[in-house]
Amino acid sequence: MPVYHQPRKRIILLIITALALLLIARLSYLQLVEKKYSRLADANAVFKKIIYPGRGLILDRHNRSILGNDILYDLMVTPSAVRNVDTAYLCRILQIDKTEFNSRIADAVRKNGKVRPSVFAGLLPAAVHSRLQEGMYLLQPGFELVPRPVRSYPYRAAANILGYIGEISPGMLKMERYADYQSGDYIGLAGLEKTYERVLMGQRGIQYIVKDNLNRPQGSLENGAYDTAAIAGKNLQLSLDIELQVLGEQLMHNKTGSIVAIDPATGGVLAMVSGPSFDPNLLTGTERTKNISQLLADSSRPFLNRGIQATYQPGSAMKPLTALAALDEGVITPAFGYPCRGGYFSCGRRIGCLHSDAGHADNLRLAMSHSCNAYFLHLYRLMVDSDKWGGVKKGHARWREYMASFGLGHRLGVDIPGEHPGIVADTAALNREYHGAWNSCSELYVGMGQGKVAVTPMQMANAMCIIANRGYYYTPHFVDHIDHADDTLLRRFREKHVVAHVSDTAYHSVVYGMEDVVAHGTGKGARIDGIAVCGKTGTAQNRGRVNGVVTDLKDHSVFVAFAPRDNPRIAIAVIVENAGTGALFAVPIANLMMEKYLRDSIPLAKRPMVERMMK
Repeated sequence: MPVYHQPRKRIILLIITALALLLIARLSYLQLVEKKYSRLADANAVFKKIIYPGRGLILDRHNRSILGNDILYDLMVTPSAVRNVDTAYLCRILQIDKTEFNSRIADAVRKNGKVRPSVFAGLLPAAVHSRLQEGMYLLQPGFELVPRPVRSYPYRAAANILGYIGEISPGMLKMERYADYQSGDYIGLAGLEKTYERVLMGQRGIQYIVKDNLNRPQGSLENGAYDTAAIAGKNLQLSLDIELQVLGEQLMHNKTGSIVAIDPATGGVLAMVSGPSFDPNLLTGTERTKNISQLLADSSRPFLNRGIQATYQPGSAMKPLTALAALDEGVITPAFGYPCRGGYFSCGRRIGCLHSDAGHADNLRLAMSHSCNAYFLHLYRLMVDSDKWGGVKKGHARWREYMASFGLGHRLGVDIPGEHPGIVADTAALNREYHGAWNSCSELYVGMGQGKVAVTPMQMANAMCIIANRGYYYTPHFVDHIDHADDTLLRRFREKHVVAHVSDTAYHSVVYGMEDVVAHGTGKGARIDGIAVCGKTGTAQNRGRVNGVVTDLKDHSVFVAFAPRDNPRIAIAVIVENAGTGALFAVPIANLMMEKYLRDSIPLAKRPMVERMMK
């Protein structure tokens, strides 16, 4: 071979070698580094079937299931596998047209791609599922019926407590805290379902099924070696008494307002009614979206949880707290009396009382039982004007500290979302209102629960727990314990909160004054034979806009109580909007709730009262 051919041969060899090395490098990259084609191959050969676990159950204090699981079916589609199926048959059963069929296929491709299954029709009614199951051979390959646990509510109650679940949204999937969820998963969106989502959700299972080149299932991948079993969610046991809750919702029928009942010994919520309410079964199944739209459009706002989200001026129901603050600061003693003659005149205007007879406010206990406005307005002024403060602003700040220690003006920390903090005006708010020039006459109404103070029913029920316990409370909560779980999530509900340093003597005077309210005062309708009930009625001022003008509307009916007086088992707050005095509606409702809980039944003699309240 001539010498001049050698360089050309070497060049050709170098080119071939370079191409071979390049090919080897590319193949190595694809095999060892790049996973895209491996994943596509797996997706074409192996079907990853999600096994949804049953969500945890929710039980009441007597182990009655108030929220369970039913099984509905999703019709799943794998777009790449859909070929030669009877689309007319499917459209006829689902009552859709071909355009809607194509739109759903396109949505499935956009969300999960062509080779992964997506929901084509979710939570099928039983009749639709039965018809599809009979003809599934007409829809294969490509379609499959997959079981899905959904919630059921046998008592049709406690909707605002339990909350609801729904499919996770695309926006939520982008959030880091939902990284372990995927499209099609259901998640708690309100109430206990949302707070305890991680406990209730359980753990999804996965089954890997091998497919042939025609996309037909051929059995489990390596006999199920890579499959994982679904793990059901943990159950919640509540402090709630579901029969008491149902009674409360019946009593609040055709009314707007709230009932909150708490066990003072534990802080466990026994019932929380928000009226008007709704059947939680409306938020499950195929009609869920339509029902939610109707509820959201309802002007009575059934989704508003009035027990923790609505605020009201407490009216005279706040007078026990005013008394405790004044007694503790030493500005009065239990024997302190006020010469009321039917009104309070010391601030240059008359503020009326219900009583004008002499002696009805000769001491704290009498003033409490007669609900003397003048007495408690004067207590507020005595406290904030005390010389020890060196000015009304410091005195009002001290009064506000007391109200905060009684649980007003801030969130208590109940274990469902959306709690409103309420309002107790501080000195900054009053400075803004009165441009810095104000005194104890400016906001003396707060002494009797009017003016710049607004509370939730939960806060008032918790305040009754404090008085019932003579100075302490536990954070109100619904979940008593979680099955097969440690106590970490619930630890904060076991901590006792001791209120300031109010003396036993102060509590004694207030408690017995509240007992007199029920024994022979404005709360006589709350009496229960053989049980000492302590309570306080209230008529809360209600102002609103009518045709754009702020107007005095019909007052709210308020009653707060606890029973028995010693070793109390229930504390309760009832507010019925636009219902007049506390004695008209709030007192009888509280009476029936307390008797039902303490005696486990309502006597026949009170059946007419039940019927009247339900009408």
